[in-house]
Amino acid sequence: MSNITSQLIRVGHSPDADDAFMFYALAQKKIPMRGFEVQHVIQDIESLNQRALCGDLEVTAVSCHAYAFLADRYSVMRSGASVGDNYGPILVAKANDNARQSGARIKIAVPGRLTTAYLVLQLYASTVGNCNLSGFKPVFMSFDRILDTVKRGKVDLGLLIHEGQITYADYGLKKVLDLGVWWHEKTGLPLPLGVDIIRRDLGKDTMKSFAGLFKESIEYALSHRREALKYALRFGRGISEKLNDRFVGMYVNNHTVDIGRDGEAGFRRLMGEAYQHGILSGKVKLEFI
Repeated sequence: MSNITSQLIRVGHSPDADDAFMFYALAQKKIPMRGFEVQHVIQDIESLNQRALCGDLEVTAVSCHAYAFLADRYSVMRSGASVGDNYGPILVAKANDNARQSGARIKIAVPGRLTTAYLVLQLYASTVGNCNLSGFKPVFMSFDRILDTVKRGKVDLGLLIHEGQITYADYGLKKVLDLGVWWHEKTGLPLPLGVDIIRRDLGKDTMKSFAGLFKESIEYALSHRREALKYALRFGRGISEKLNDRFVGMYVNNHTVDIGRDGEAGFRRLMGEAYQHGILSGKVKLEFI
């Protein structure tokens, strides 16, 4: 009997098809685990953002916005990024709504204070001339309540992340703005939305080893796409196989295997713009592993 004990790594990720797809090989132990025992902690992204502020998870998915407050304790793994290349979070309204009058204080349902979607929305509102979103009132709520809240007319607009970006029409809603398209037009760069981070007190060797394991998990899923999609469908909140495939394809791609130079540049630009416009109070130093 072996006396070798595995190192426990608690990994936080959201209950979404793209995250499930990435972690499939780890969850099902399809690849050699490099001496790690992975415990999956599944919560919505804003809950993980808040939890990361306490530093209690060794590895976790977070919004890029949240990382601005975590850089002293965590490094960004080069693998696992959710990057929108000329697409991203969208604003939706009721399909039969007339345009809101400029100057009215618009209420927007937002999926969390530390989400990247909220950060980019603030950037848009503060940098675009003649923007009638200036001074909007955010109404914070769980991402999965936003579609219904907009449909019922409780808010003027909804800021959508996750699969709501492709299912909103089923709720009688229309797209008003794609913030990923705006960002690409403004910067020519992709928009990093979420990353996976690892706690620095694990030490460089452990950090590098686990980051390598995670990259292998993503590569395994991409090379065994059908079985990984079947697993991910369990987390798709009722969407069809076709939409599940489409959604995973949006956010598990080459940038997910490695964020790449343009992904890094997009992340740095995002943090820099947020600092310059007073949304972040300090400059953010990004460290990748």
